[in-house]
Amino acid sequence: MSTKTSSSSSQSKNTSNERLRQVNAHMGSAGNGTASASAFGADAVPQAAEDPLFGLMAAYRKDEDPKKVDLGIGAYRDNNAKPWVLPVVKQADELLRKDPNLNHEYLPIAGLPDFTSASQKLILGEDSPAIADKRAVSFQTISGTGAVHLGALFLAKFYNPPVSEAKTVHVSSPTWANHNQIFSNVQLPMKNYPYFSRETCSLDFDGMISSIQSAPTGSIILLHACAHNPTGVDPTQDQWKKIAEVMKEKHHFPFFDTAYQGFASGSLSKDGWAIRYFVEQGFELVIAQSYAKNFGLYGERAGCFHFVTSPSSIAQDTIARVGSQLAILQRSEISNPPAYGARIASMVLNDEKLFAQWEEDLRTMSGRIMEMRKALRSKLEEMGTPGTWNHITDQIGMFSFTGLNEEQVQKMKEKFHVYMTKNGRISMAGLNTNNVDYFAESMDSVVRETSSK
Repeated sequence: MSTKTSSSSSQSKNTSNERLRQVNAHMGSAGNGTASASAFGADAVPQAAEDPLFGLMAAYRKDEDPKKVDLGIGAYRDNNAKPWVLPVVKQADELLRKDPNLNHEYLPIAGLPDFTSASQKLILGEDSPAIADKRAVSFQTISGTGAVHLGALFLAKFYNPPVSEAKTVHVSSPTWANHNQIFSNVQLPMKNYPYFSRETCSLDFDGMISSIQSAPTGSIILLHACAHNPTGVDPTQDQWKKIAEVMKEKHHFPFFDTAYQGFASGSLSKDGWAIRYFVEQGFELVIAQSYAKNFGLYGERAGCFHFVTSPSSIAQDTIARVGSQLAILQRSEISNPPAYGARIASMVLNDEKLFAQWEEDLRTMSGRIMEMRKALRSKLEEMGTPGTWNHITDQIGMFSFTGLNEEQVQKMKEKFHVYMTKNGRISMAGLNTNNVDYFAESMDSVVRETSSK
C-alpha cells in the first residue's frame, strides 16, 4: 500500500471519529449520564401545580377505606354511586348506530346544523324574538369549556367598549375555577364581584349589585344562568330583573355560562329564564352552553356558543360579520367539532318523544339530588349539629357550599375518608341513601370538634 493511500485512509477515519464525537457531544454522553441542556429549563417552564380537583380524584382512588366518599367530582352518580347513562341517550345511541347513512365525515366548521339550531331554541325559547329576527348565530363547541373559550377569544380580539378599562371580565367570587384560566389565557383582565356570603351561606346581593354599578361602563359581566358553580346559590327572578336593570344602565355586556339547564330544577324553561329575560330586554350578549351535565355526555364534549345582537336595522348584518369571524377563530382552534355527542343531543332535541323522555330523565336526576339535600339537612338538624343548615336545601343544582372551612375539610378527609374541595364545596350527586347518614355524622363530629376550640 502506498504512503498516500494510507494517509488518506487515516484522515478519513479521523474525520469520521470527529463527527461521531460532535454528535455525542450534542446529544449528551450516554456513558456519564449527562444530558444536554433544554431550551425549556425551569426558569422558562416552571413546574405547574396539579389541578386541585383532579388531584383530589387521584387521592380518592388510592384510598382503600371501604367507607370512603367522593364528593368532589362534578358528575352525576346514581343511588349506587355509579355513573348513569340516561335512558334517552341509550335510545338515541341505538337509533344512531342503526342509521344506514351514518358516516364519519367532517362536520361543518360551525357544527351540526340541526344541533346548533335546536340548541338555540332550547336556550332562547322557540318563540324568542332573537330567533324570529335572525339576531343570533351559533357554533358547536368542545362542551361548555370550549364555548367559554371561543367567547373569550372573540371578545379579546373584537370587543371595543367605550373606555379601555371596561375590557375586563367581572366574575363572581367564587366562580368555576376554569373561568380564571380561560380568560387569562386570552389576556382578558379579570376582576371579582361579591357573590357568596360565608356568614349567611347565601347570595351577597347588595355587594353584587354595588360592584356591577361601580364597574366601568361597558364592562363584561360573567353570569351563571342557573345552579351557580360552585355555590349552588342563584338570584331570584326579581333579583335577576334588578341585575339586568343595573347592567342596562351601565351598558354592560352579559356573558352567560349555562351548564345545568334542566338539571338544576328539573324544568328547562325555569333554568333558562334569566337568559331569556335578558334577551327580551334587548341586550347584546353571548352564551356558553354545555350538554355534559344535562345529557350525561361528559366525555363527548358537546356544547354550543351563541352570539345574540340587539334589535336594530343592522342586526342581520352584525350577525353575518360576527359569524364570519367566529368561523375563522373556530377553524384555527379545532377546525371542525366532534360529531357523536352532537348527533345524540340533536336527535333528542328534534324528536318529540325522545325530548319528553329526556325531560323525564332530567326530573330523575334533579329529583334525586333534591332528596339528598333534604336528607342531609334533616340528619344534621336531627343531631343538633352546631350552626344552621337551611342553606343545604335553599341552594340548588349539583353543588353545595356546606359552610365547612379548609381545616374542617382536611379533617373530613383524614378522619372519615370523605373527599371534597378545600373550600367546602360538595357534589350533591355523590350522596346517596347508603352514605348520606355517614357523611352527616362525619360533618357533625368535625364541626363539634372544631367549634369547641
